[in-house]
Amino acid sequence: MPVKILVPTPMQRYTMNKEEVEVGGATVDHALRHLAENYPDITKHLFNEDGTTRSFVNVYVNDEDSRYLQQGNTPVKDGDTLTIVPSIAGGLDAVGAGGSPSFHLEANPDSMELSNDEIMRYSRHLIMPEVTMEGQKRLKAARVLCIGTGGLGAPLTMYLAAAGVGTIGLVDFDTVDVTNLQRQIVHRQSSIGLPKIDSAEQTLKEINPYVNIVKHEVMLTSENALDILKDYDVIADGTDNFQTRYLVNDACVLLGKPNVYGSIFRFEGQASVFFAKDGPCYRCLYPEPPPPGLVPSCAEGGVLGVLPGIIGVIQAIEVVKLILSEGQTLVGRLLLFNALKMSFRELKLRKNPECPICSEHPTLTHLIDYDEFCGVGRGNEAEAPAQSETITARELKAKMDRGDKFVLVDVREPYEYAIGHIPGSKLVPLGSVAARLHEFSTADDIILQCKSGKRSSDALQIFKAAGFEKLQNLTGGILAWSDDVDPTVPKY
Repeated sequence: MPVKILVPTPMQRYTMNKEEVEVGGATVDHALRHLAENYPDITKHLFNEDGTTRSFVNVYVNDEDSRYLQQGNTPVKDGDTLTIVPSIAGGLDAVGAGGSPSFHLEANPDSMELSNDEIMRYSRHLIMPEVTMEGQKRLKAARVLCIGTGGLGAPLTMYLAAAGVGTIGLVDFDTVDVTNLQRQIVHRQSSIGLPKIDSAEQTLKEINPYVNIVKHEVMLTSENALDILKDYDVIADGTDNFQTRYLVNDACVLLGKPNVYGSIFRFEGQASVFFAKDGPCYRCLYPEPPPPGLVPSCAEGGVLGVLPGIIGVIQAIEVVKLILSEGQTLVGRLLLFNALKMSFRELKLRKNPECPICSEHPTLTHLIDYDEFCGVGRGNEAEAPAQSETITARELKAKMDRGDKFVLVDVREPYEYAIGHIPGSKLVPLGSVAARLHEFSTADDIILQCKSGKRSSDALQIFKAAGFEKLQNLTGGILAWSDDVDPTVPKY
């Protein structure tokens, strides 16, 4: 019987860019295997080597998580929709549908006073029965920590400052780059080169001088996370890597703090509130991270500049609702947003009774090495090319000048190739390399190139596994070519 599978953007490169695929199958597992039969390249993203479904991929039948039905044996019927929800991460009933979670402020709002200027500034709040003077005092008493001042952190912090949240903590150690300005609206052209945390403070103070900004210009680690997070009421996660995401989740669970979550990729976003006192945590949704390199970053896959504005504002709304103790939060719910379709979907989240950190009998009682947990720098990445398998941009230019014979293969996407490319390169996107190996000879000298060298390194391993030996990877990719050889080639 045909069912519809909704393929998330990161996986659409393996389904010939199809976002909806109809397959047969009587169960979830049958449907996924038929999908993999039709599109073999998606297999490694769905199944482990032993054939089990990967733990960082969730499959919903309509709006129910199949893991809490009958897992892969969950029956499906004609007209059902399966939604694949990867990380970009019986149980209790979903929590959050009945009202506010059991959240309280550490500070006493009654001790707060609003000046006449503040009363005028927040007047549109004060006349709302859900806010009033009491609620505005709660906002002033609140302490919110925002992890990151990038795409999500920019709108999040700006709206929290405008709303009158009394203390906003910022965690960031990066500097402002010109590529940030397409989406990170808290920064300005004049901020390029400045620490993001200083740039953000300037903007937030311009928005609201009554807000206290606390800066933590450090990388969040297992050694400092608990000390930094403990002084705040709500934590808002605007990170862009899995190590920090799991670190923030675990620290919030151990400290009993709500974790307002958001993530973005290309045209799609996710948002939720993880609060272990009342519902699931991030580990309940994604028990394990994907292997390094399997999920592309925004730097590799891109992100629509206005998308973080939507998700960051949703995070800000959830923070304000938590502080006010008003409304129905996203605890126990995962909100999916698709900007291309201008559509929202809501999926139910359940607390995992065997979650290692938030279950009744946790096995994880302290913060761990999250680089190791996520496989970063621990040998789980694709094998790096040997020294003899690399070539610099200047060495490549010298080969060209000598007239050496070789095949230069660009494994980026066509739209990247259109931005700029090295003369004479042949475009073979990474996702199609395995299917196009027949276009090359093992006698060829093959040089592989991408934007920065990561994807071409992956392509080199594909060639090597197929028996090719005369291979080299362009170190630094086209960015190095622009820096060291031809500055007219645009960088992106």
